[in-house]
Amino acid sequence: MKICCFTGHRPQNLPFRFDEQDARCVRLKQILQKEIERQITENGVDAFISGMAIGTDLYAAELVLTLKAVYPHLRLEAAIPCTSQADKWSEALQRRYRKLLTRCDVKTLLQREYDRDCMQKRNRYMVDASDTVIAVWDGRPSGTGQTVRYALEQGKTVTVIDPVTFRVTIEK
Repeated sequence: MKICCFTGHRPQNLPFRFDEQDARCVRLKQILQKEIERQITENGVDAFISGMAIGTDLYAAELVLTLKAVYPHLRLEAAIPCTSQADKWSEALQRRYRKLLTRCDVKTLLQREYDRDCMQKRNRYMVDASDTVIAVWDGRPSGTGQTVRYALEQGKTVTVIDPVTFRVTIEK
């Protein structure tokens, strides 16, 4: 089984913020879907891991689930950093999160209680379990940047989608 995980910015760090109807968000999701399909068709990926954070993680999880209609063999794992991950989100985002969780093939809870390292532990778990990574990252220092750096240190191939320029690069 070949596995790909996702890392990326939360909405507040994306140019369109929380407006998923914005043309830039629509374009980002189209590019993300194209890269997911490329992983499936060119690299033989058949499983994906999402950290289930708002923004990139949820977009990617939704896209994988949509693509299951075309590629029914796909498997989606939710890597949940702690039980309280969604507690402070809006009610609409919490409903979206819970609905997605019910559709995931595997749910991995990394620890029960929140601590300041639980998101990084989740990110490292996903990278360690994966063969490749898709990152929505603008190059600025961030948790996403730390995850990209860790993945490269582990010898993983990282497909980076810049959410500002929409440029796609492959880093090894």
